Amino acid sequence: MSDDTRTAPASGALTEPTSVAAQAADTLSAPAGTQPAPADRPRPTTPQTADALVWLGGESFERQTIAVPTLGVGESLIRLTTATVCGSDRHTVAGHRPGAYPSVLGHEGVGRVAATQAGLTVGDRVVFAVTSVCGTCVNCRRGLSAKCAQVAKVGHESTASGWPLSGTYASYIVLPRGVAVAVVPDSVPDAVAATAGCAVATVMAVLDAAGDLTDRRVFVNGLGMLGLTAVAAAKSRGAAEVIAFDPAPDRGRLAEAAGADTIVTADLPGDVDVAIELSGAEAGVRACLDSLGIGGTAVLAGSVSPGPQVAIDPEHIVRGWRTITGVHNYEPHHLVQAVDFLAGDGADMPWEDILGGPIGLDDLPAEFAHPSPGLRTVVDLS
Repeated sequence: MSDDTRTAPASGALTEPTSVAAQAADTLSAPAGTQPAPADRPRPTTPQTADALVWLGGESFERQTIAVPTLGVGESLIRLTTATVCGSDRHTVAGHRPGAYPSVLGHEGVGRVAATQAGLTVGDRVVFAVTSVCGTCVNCRRGLSAKCAQVAKVGHESTASGWPLSGTYASYIVLPRGVAVAVVPDSVPDAVAATAGCAVATVMAVLDAAGDLTDRRVFVNGLGMLGLTAVAAAKSRGAAEVIAFDPAPDRGRLAEAAGADTIVTADLPGDVDVAIELSGAEAGVRACLDSLGIGGTAVLAGSVSPGPQVAIDPEHIVRGWRTITGVHNYEPHHLVQAVDFLAGDGADMPWEDILGGPIGLDDLPAEFAHPSPGLRTVVDLS
């Protein structure tokens, strides 16, 4: 690992790394709830190499063997067992968004701790955040580490960057200091747990931005992986009614199975307390803004690439005490919330219809060219 990846606070299982520079020393201690392994416990031998599918740009991939680096303080090596294919990876390969290459893509995954210099417990099954953060910049100190000035991202870094094993389409991933980690209970299947690190944790951040949902009317626009999770999680948090929209009829059926009370197809709702926009479409943004009642809050999280501007009537916002906010990525505690949700009410989501596959590592190039049914294709790395 390069020195740049060793400047952030140590990862923490089921804990949030401190965002106050004066408490930085605390982040180097063992995560809460973990105990040192007994001296007589057999420890696995740290591998010298990892097997990875390297993206070369466009639709080109190559199977490569990558050396496993010596771990520095705060770093961990995870033996990956399962990954899921996020839509953003599909957009990258299709050329709809920029991406560094050659690189190991993939940022949703689950595995077991193989070696650690971060106080984790070898053998624990874990998921991990999508960002590596410094913990000391202005944004980190104010609780917005997702916008860290020195952020590096899982599955987004070039193999020449000093973090070659940064993605989940490999047998192992190296987690630098500053990547939050959460232990996964045995009750959560690998394929479900893998979604925690991106889709589900992002939804937790979205719902936190929306505020208390108890007895609220909630509108969810866009019923992909994030939208279905938002439907289920909003009901879990006490929403009185969850209204859902997606132009694809099959998505509406999935939303009903996830707990949506009302599926709209043409006449979009009005007078809602919370509107959650996850499609990124101009029409979706407009629908959410127009749906807000007095005191309502719109959370925009789907607009992650350039698109048309949307006009806003300031008087409508001001006189109605309406709020518009955005969410991109999430904070460490949202990863913990994601795992808790998947171990609880999230277990009842229609996972058999959500998940496609499983496929193997060598099947990924074909998967990007011709996607499998389902919102998340499962990649078996065991």
